[in-house]
Amino acid sequence: MATPHINAEFGDFAETVLMPGDPLRAKLIAETYLEDVKEVCNVRNMFGYTGTYKGQKLSVMGHGMGIPSCSIYVHELIKDFGVKNIIRIGSCGTVSDDIKLMDIVIAMGASTDSKVNRIRFNNHDFAAIADYHLLETAVNEAREQNVPVRVGNVFSADLFYSPEADLFDKMNKLNILGVDMEAAGIYGVAAELGAKALTMLTVSDHITRGEHLSSEDRQKSFHAMMQVALETAIKI
Repeated sequence: MATPHINAEFGDFAETVLMPGDPLRAKLIAETYLEDVKEVCNVRNMFGYTGTYKGQKLSVMGHGMGIPSCSIYVHELIKDFGVKNIIRIGSCGTVSDDIKLMDIVIAMGASTDSKVNRIRFNNHDFAAIADYHLLETAVNEAREQNVPVRVGNVFSADLFYSPEADLFDKMNKLNILGVDMEAAGIYGVAAELGAKALTMLTVSDHITRGEHLSSEDRQKSFHAMMQVALETAIKI
């Protein structure tokens, strides 16, 4: 039955859903990699598709920007549509000197300035971490494809334009590999509802060096990450 944000029916989604932030990237992935594709939702132009990849049922859907947006979609996918695995495939910034544009970061954990996981955990700190099996499978798959990845902690920010410039130095010192806006929220929702989640990110911005990919590159140029995610999805 459709929810307020997803106009699909139970069974329309596969047990595993790849989730980019950009719904047009979801469309690109579906049209490029999946066979027998069907659009299963489009409320607010947040497109979702289901098809097959190498014979296995697989879905892809956008989740929007920020923890509030992605939390809504992930919650409804898990609770109302029976989704068991969420793999976020997004972009991130970095402040690390040894990470460059287009590098791939896999978020083993996600720090955050958001209160959402404290709200879930009676105002205590909650360690927002990836599911180990998904993480291990993705790392092994990246090795098989000879795709270099960095695995570690990321920071999920509530503000894209942060006024805390001094925070970047602290992130670098604490070896925060990437800065996104969703991973910690997705990990929290998955933990709360008993599902599994993983975040894979392609570096689109180097914050301290002022380097950026174009919006077109963000939408179309993350194929190495996509291919690792697709192969991971059919091996879990």
